[in-house]
Amino acid sequence: MSAPRYFQPGDQVVYPNHGVGVIEAIGQAGNGEGDYYLLTIAASNLRVMVPQANAAHVGLRPISAAADAAQVLGYLEDAVPAPAASRPGDWKARFRENADKLRRGSLAEVAEVLKALVQLHQSKRLSFREKKMLDRAALLLASELASAQELSLADALARIAAALEKAALELPPLDEDTAIAG
Repeated sequence: MSAPRYFQPGDQVVYPNHGVGVIEAIGQAGNGEGDYYLLTIAASNLRVMVPQANAAHVGLRPISAAADAAQVLGYLEDAVPAPAASRPGDWKARFRENADKLRRGSLAEVAEVLKALVQLHQSKRLSFREKKMLDRAALLLASELASAQELSLADALARIAAALEKAALELPPLDEDTAIAG
C-alpha cells in the first residue's frame, strides 16, 4: 500500500464497493484507537467511520480526475472484449474475480467488470447475483464519473450507455432497488 493520504472535511472520496462519499468530519475514537474519518456515502446516505490509519488499506481514495474518467469512457467504447468476458462458462471464478475488482475499487477495474458483464449479458441471461453485480458496477462507475465530470447521476449513466453503444453493447435497465452499498 502507498503512504496514507490525509483528507479534510468536505473532500469527496471513493470508498471501494460502496461508492462516492464526502468526508463529514475527522474525529477521535473514544477507545483511543486514533483518528478516524466520518464519511457519508452519497447514493445510500450510509455513514461510515474509517480509521485514518486504515484508509489506504481499505482503498479510500480521492475522486478520479476528469481525464481518467474520460479514458474509462474510451475503454467502454472500444469493441475489444473485457478480459473476464473470455471465461463465460466458469461463473464462480468470474464472479469471484469481479467481486475482487469491485472491492479494490479502481475506476478502471469497475469499468472492466461492467463491460465484461454487459458483454456476457448480451450472449446469455445473467444469474441474479451477476445482474446485481452489473447494476452495482454501473452505479459505482456512474457515481464517480458524475463527481469527476460534474454531472448528474442520470447524465453519467447516459454517458456510460452511449459509450457502450459505440462498442455495440447495450446497458440493460438497472433495477430500481439496487443500492451501491448492497
